[in-house]
Amino acid sequence: MSALGWGRRAAGLGRALWPAGRPRLLAEEEAFGGVRGHRRSSSASPCEQDRRKDWGHAELLEVLQARVRQLQAEGVSEVTVKRVDVALAPEASSAQSPGKARARAEGAAPKLSGRWAQKLDKEQRLMQKRKQRLEGRLQKRERTLAWQRQLRVEPRLLSGRLANQLQRWEQGAARSPWEEQLAQLLQEAPQRLSGDAAKASAVRGSDVRLEGQRQRLLSFFECCLLTGHLPLAHHVLVTHHSRSRQQRLLTLAMYNMVMRGWAREGSFKELVYVFFMVKDAGLAPDLLSYAAALQCMGRLDQDASTIRRCLKQMAQDGLQLQGLFTAVPLGEGERAELLRAVRKAEPTFRPPPPPPPPAPQLNTSPLLREVYAKQGCPVSYPRLHLPLKKLQDLFQQQLRVELATTVTVQSVEKAQPPTEEVLHARKTLADLRATWETALYQELQETKASEARAAREGRPSLFPYLCLLSEREFVGLLLQTLQALPAQGESLLFLAHELGLRVFNRHIVQRKQLSKQVQVLEQHYIKYLHLLASDTQVAERCLPRQWWEALGMPEAPHEQPWPVSVLVQLGKQLAEVLVQAVQMPGSLAAPRGPGSLIPVLYHVYSFRSFRQIGILKPHPAFTQLLEAAAERTLTFESTEVPMLCPPLPWTSPHSGAFLLSPTKMMRSVEGTQQHQLLLERCPPAQLHGALDALTQLGNCAWRVNGRVLDLVLELFTDKGCPRLGVPAPPSEAPRPPQGRQTPKSGLLPDLSPADKAEMRRELARRLKVAREMQSLRADALCRLSLAQHLRHRVFWLPHNMDFRGRTYPCPPHFNHLGSDLARALLEFAQGRPLGPHGLDWLKIHLVNLTGLKKRESLQARRDFADQLMEDILDSADQPMTGRRWWMEADEPWQALACCMEIARATRAPDPAAYISHFPVHQDGSCNGLQHYAALGRDSVGAASVNLLPSDLPQDVYSGVAAQVEVFRRQDAEQGVRVAQVLEGFISRKVVKQTVMTVVYGVTRYGGRLQIEKRLRELHDFPQEFLWEASHYLVRQVFNSLQEMFSGTRSIQRWLTESARLISHTGSAVEWVTPLGIPVIQPYHRDSKVMIKGGIQSLTFSSSGDTSQKPNTLKQKNGFPPNFIHSLDSSHMMLTALHCYRKGLTFVSVHDCFWTHAADVAVMNQVCREQFVRLHSQPILHDLSRFLVKRFCSDSRVSKSVWVSRLLDTLLSVPKTGAFDLEQVKRSTYFFS
Repeated sequence: MSALGWGRRAAGLGRALWPAGRPRLLAEEEAFGGVRGHRRSSSASPCEQDRRKDWGHAELLEVLQARVRQLQAEGVSEVTVKRVDVALAPEASSAQSPGKARARAEGAAPKLSGRWAQKLDKEQRLMQKRKQRLEGRLQKRERTLAWQRQLRVEPRLLSGRLANQLQRWEQGAARSPWEEQLAQLLQEAPQRLSGDAAKASAVRGSDVRLEGQRQRLLSFFECCLLTGHLPLAHHVLVTHHSRSRQQRLLTLAMYNMVMRGWAREGSFKELVYVFFMVKDAGLAPDLLSYAAALQCMGRLDQDASTIRRCLKQMAQDGLQLQGLFTAVPLGEGERAELLRAVRKAEPTFRPPPPPPPPAPQLNTSPLLREVYAKQGCPVSYPRLHLPLKKLQDLFQQQLRVELATTVTVQSVEKAQPPTEEVLHARKTLADLRATWETALYQELQETKASEARAAREGRPSLFPYLCLLSEREFVGLLLQTLQALPAQGESLLFLAHELGLRVFNRHIVQRKQLSKQVQVLEQHYIKYLHLLASDTQVAERCLPRQWWEALGMPEAPHEQPWPVSVLVQLGKQLAEVLVQAVQMPGSLAAPRGPGSLIPVLYHVYSFRSFRQIGILKPHPAFTQLLEAAAERTLTFESTEVPMLCPPLPWTSPHSGAFLLSPTKMMRSVEGTQQHQLLLERCPPAQLHGALDALTQLGNCAWRVNGRVLDLVLELFTDKGCPRLGVPAPPSEAPRPPQGRQTPKSGLLPDLSPADKAEMRRELARRLKVAREMQSLRADALCRLSLAQHLRHRVFWLPHNMDFRGRTYPCPPHFNHLGSDLARALLEFAQGRPLGPHGLDWLKIHLVNLTGLKKRESLQARRDFADQLMEDILDSADQPMTGRRWWMEADEPWQALACCMEIARATRAPDPAAYISHFPVHQDGSCNGLQHYAALGRDSVGAASVNLLPSDLPQDVYSGVAAQVEVFRRQDAEQGVRVAQVLEGFISRKVVKQTVMTVVYGVTRYGGRLQIEKRLRELHDFPQEFLWEASHYLVRQVFNSLQEMFSGTRSIQRWLTESARLISHTGSAVEWVTPLGIPVIQPYHRDSKVMIKGGIQSLTFSSSGDTSQKPNTLKQKNGFPPNFIHSLDSSHMMLTALHCYRKGLTFVSVHDCFWTHAADVAVMNQVCREQFVRLHSQPILHDLSRFLVKRFCSDSRVSKSVWVSRLLDTLLSVPKTGAFDLEQVKRSTYFFS
């Protein structure tokens, strides 16, 4: 035994002889001090280390026996030592389960007695388990080493000359053959592609079918390097390179990635092999290729002549030495080895100093000039109401949440009493989960082994992805998925995508943790809080993004998301592991049934929306077991829950919002890339308006309205109240008709075919209602459970935006974009005194929520609220037992919350000093038509949508209904039958939805369906005229809009025709919003992607927008509404930034703006000013110039017929009217 080993054993003996009062167990000391210490200090091979560990454990038993003898000498009686044979070879016990080994050992020794004897017995059992685990690790390592020996290293080159050259070099006996080979190879590498190679490369670049395969292969190589499987990556690279068809998938980035891996390992021979393949593929090495070679030379301390030749060849290839340190992303260690190699050849070389931080760029948009002005414009940016210490504590809480990646909250379902049945169900479930953990662990290991074989054989493989997380993390993720699976099942495609996405998110969080980004983030975030805290001061007040950038936080490298096909394939594989491993006794399904195991999950097919899809469905017995156990917890991903601290400010398209979890600034359909590419190409200053607006919206602190939550929970835990938006429990779902079925034969045989058909329809209807109720109930359960979890807490809702610039909160379940109930549960965490007019605005807001006085003035609404004060106070004091006036409102829960706020304010000693947290809303009046009327300077249209000042609010829907009635009356006088039938049925409600959606691109067909639905709701309307009447009315609605909004319709037609012609040129429609956000429509012809094998072959549509042709129909129909949405988002962002500059709290739901009651007047002024400023820009002419430059300036396509027609159309900008925009500033009901 070595001296080191003896010293360690002697130390162990010393610890064994310590007094019995020491707090730590001997086994614990050995585990932490012996085994781990041995791993750190020994230089032996892994196999030798594990053998030493086995001998060490055998010696440890001797130490334990010595401890027993000591105890006996001290007078401890009846202590016996149980002898346990320790196998010296791992094969001796590898096939024996721990349970059997324990049973045999216990049978071979007499029963122990005494406290110390029991303690010794326990420690010996623990040691036996530990030895078996070590033996398992040893066998696994031996299998891994054997597997790696089978991987290919030497490439098979397609060029005969290169293959012969490689063979001669391998057989040569030069002093340093591989360094010499690299030097010569670099000299012979083509400085530019040959004609054939260039042609092949062009074919590779133009073959759009290969794009997805290349993305998958690149992410495969990246994961191999991240998980330490570089030999596997090299093997796959060699395999693909050796086959001409597969070599087309390889790019220089893939070769470089593997070369960089070998450079980190200091494996020069393998690196030269990759260089041979690069040359064989007709590619020229770039800076990253040379950086890998030089880094490897630095690690191996190569001679200066070889390095000098490499640098000389790099210069001949037109690559600058300085670029190795400025243009190549390298870690600190890689940079040090690269510098070491370069200085060996050029001792006087000094790397260029790090570039100075770029001067802060300023946004030059005229719309944002005041926002970013340094002088002349006083600012009063708001602060949070919390001190620095509290915000620091909240940051630590949020950091722990995101590191854990999940949040567990208590369910608000009515708690079941802990009866014997409930306790038994919970114990059964706990036992099953313990069994499932073991089964899932084994199934995952088998799956990884299978995927490793596939990779070795050159087949597509998920092996490196399955190595990104530990088996324990995968098991936890799968059990969480099983727990959350609804009783009706879930689409396998949706489930697979969600699982793949969750693995990716966990992997990113782990990478940030391992790369020490968390510590750097913590240091900078604490400094960032000085800008927001209530008890700190900063030298100069500025926007949060500006402050964060001034702190110098290094931006983390952008993590490229995995291709959708990889996410789905990985998730599908994990779902199949779950199906295979998770089983339960058949007796749970049928008490008298067989005791064999049955699957917990079943794969079935079902029709949804006329499409057959595969579904994973839990066994009804498992669902019943969950219900019987009545576990009161729900688990959410950390990104699904509001944040407990202020979000990170948005500083780039991929940096902001959550602390660690990856979040995109622009949400888009998975797989689309053009949005992200456009954003990354933008000058940073161009996006400042959007970045700062998203940051401002996310910095609004929220809290839960506890009184409203209590009332909602009271209804929710009883029987619900669908009329008030509280879903009923499953027990209230409709049941199948009674008396019309027999237990065995289904429908009664004496029913007529018509009755049977009616019965089936009724059953389908009730089943649909039951499923909808269950879905609504589950959604409400998530929302209310989160609200209860966040009660008495302050929280934040980070925001991002869609491709048009419309903003949305990132947490999906609990936010202010939800229903009336969801909005009523939220209020501002920071309160403000009502001031002299705040109470009046609360009253006006309450009347707006009732929907009773939409055509009345603000004074009339305020007077109406005063008349109803008795009902308001009764609703606040006795919401469930009083007159319940609030239940008749259009938005009942928000009306109730407002009643409570008014009651508290009126009862305060000084209502003006009352601190209100209640958000007051101001809605745009058909906001889409407002933007159209402003674009066309349409005076008639402007008057209809309240752009002109007036004593009473104008109602565009009533105006359209009145115009339709004029047309109907004329037709009725001429004897048109349908016009006569419609007499008395044309109302505001019938036409409202169609008028509202015409501006957003609804077609006549869609409008007819909307009107038909409204007419069907009229009980006295003759149903036989439904189709004819709806067809007539939609035509008259469109004619009325043409009369009232002539400018609007001409602009709509111009936008539609422009988009149609752009699409015919083969491009998607692009534009830039007035705030500088680049927009591209994501409507392309979908390509089908198939994931074959397993329990089901999955086929899904991939919107491969970088390669697919545009969908002409969607492009032309989508352009008008999307363009208007980009304008209303610009107006909202401008309002948000200017309100923030004035110190207001501001949030929005698209065209509905929220603030404190005391600040409504200021917000209204800002809202009108920014609308006028926005539309004072030549928006349509700017759009025309941009589209001409983007789609008509290329000389190669300018002779196309489509391009010629497009140019003519774009230059024919619709003429505008004479409406004066300045009048909007005086319009009371523009937003009201």
